Amino acid sequence: MKYIGLNNKAVDTKDAVVSALDHGFLYGMGLFETFRTYGGQPFLLQRHLDRLTEGCRELGIPFEPDVQGLRDWIKLVMDKNELSDAYVRYTVTAGEDILGLPSGDYKQPNQLLYIKALPVMPDSLYTEGKELQLLKHRRNTPEGSVRLKSLHYMNNILAKRELSGYPSASRGAEGLMLTAAGDISEGIVSNIFFITNERLCTPDIATGILPGITREMVLELAAAAGLQFEQGFYRWDQLESADEIFLTNSVQEIVPVTMICKDERQITVGNGRCGQWTAAILKLYRERTGRPE
Repeated sequence: MKYIGLNNKAVDTKDAVVSALDHGFLYGMGLFETFRTYGGQPFLLQRHLDRLTEGCRELGIPFEPDVQGLRDWIKLVMDKNELSDAYVRYTVTAGEDILGLPSGDYKQPNQLLYIKALPVMPDSLYTEGKELQLLKHRRNTPEGSVRLKSLHYMNNILAKRELSGYPSASRGAEGLMLTAAGDISEGIVSNIFFITNERLCTPDIATGILPGITREMVLELAAAAGLQFEQGFYRWDQLESADEIFLTNSVQEIVPVTMICKDERQITVGNGRCGQWTAAILKLYRERTGRPE
């Protein structure tokens, strides 16, 4: 990553700086969206901007989305980094303010684009799946009424450190956090779904999970595929008896889980390969992206 986007420009990485008085740095007051491009075009950009706009409104950060302007800016930074497709992180910080807790809205936010090459994900990931490790570290509750994709990422980082201590981590496992009440919440970087008796289940937003953009799309695709779905409060033992499990995020898309781990105990999910419903939803998702099979 030779160039970073800063306030609608592309600057050398070493020159991409914000003030030490930026409240994104001082108090974590800022939000971000991560997404990827297909054929150079950011996927579901409007949905990401809608979520970002609502979050900025709640935090008192002035933000007016400009879809075409952002597309042009993304292309500029991608071109400077010589990338035809990319992983994109779009960040809006609160900007400079007093050293202390302000009672009013912010006035001069900063916007940044971090763009890098897409991670290499083998085709086998989507057929053989990955492991899911239950963590002891609990998901914290949102700061507001709904979890925002904010710059407060200490909870996730501590979870990632715990995951690194399990044998499954060396095999590429994702970590799963429960709520303080013991309900399934979400992965470190993913939302979770499971299928039992041809019914798709995913934790309710009221558990404090991030309302993921890919999660939202999967619920729409499930309905289009004729699969009944529900959002609710679920326990670990329901995953142990599930027919299929999969994870979602905007970069990895839809990843089947074929093994779940509690401490060092392992349970195979289904027949140990991507299930038929998971494969069907992934196919529909990729049709939306225009990605070739």
